[in-house]
Amino acid sequence: MIKIKMCGLRREIDIEYANSLLPDFIGYVFAEKSKRYITPENACKLTNILDKRITPVGVFVNSPAENVINIAKSGAISIAQLHGNENEEYISKLHKENITVIKAFIVKSDDDIQLANNSKADFVLLDAGMGDGKTFNHSLLENITRPYFLAGGLSPENIADVLALNPYAVDVSSGIETDGFKDFGKMKMFTDIIKNITRKD
Repeated sequence: MIKIKMCGLRREIDIEYANSLLPDFIGYVFAEKSKRYITPENACKLTNILDKRITPVGVFVNSPAENVINIAKSGAISIAQLHGNENEEYISKLHKENITVIKAFIVKSDDDIQLANNSKADFVLLDAGMGDGKTFNHSLLENITRPYFLAGGLSPENIADVLALNPYAVDVSSGIETDGFKDFGKMKMFTDIIKNITRKD
């Protein structure tokens, strides 16, 4: 079944929602400019009550590698998702610390797809932007040659169509929110649609 990642969780109630629905991954945003920013200390507290079947991911934008490593060692996250200009050397530093890496690529042309194909990251995430609820031209995906997380403008309204692209995982944030906060009804609808369509897998 296509895996589910719900990103931008920052409240205890968000974790309770996730524990009820059991997505494969949840994400904490450690980029301070984001409206979904959470401190590493609070993320650690939330991970302590997160169901162990769910993998916590930390989202970073041009953060010093040592910062990412320290947060991973604290137990707050198991995977680092990189949304900035982090290069292959940066990814190698994290790999040396046994940290799994998702590298995000904003897709505007086939050149971006090729960059994703060649990345040393464990996984790539293909996105339209940084949590702004927009989609990109999905026809570009015909040239992706590796499993990928698909993000950018996903919601309960369009997820059924997106599943036909057969991504490794779908990553949703603003599409499961109301007034800037996670909405359990939308989270459940998103999850149920995926499970109903892919149950035969």
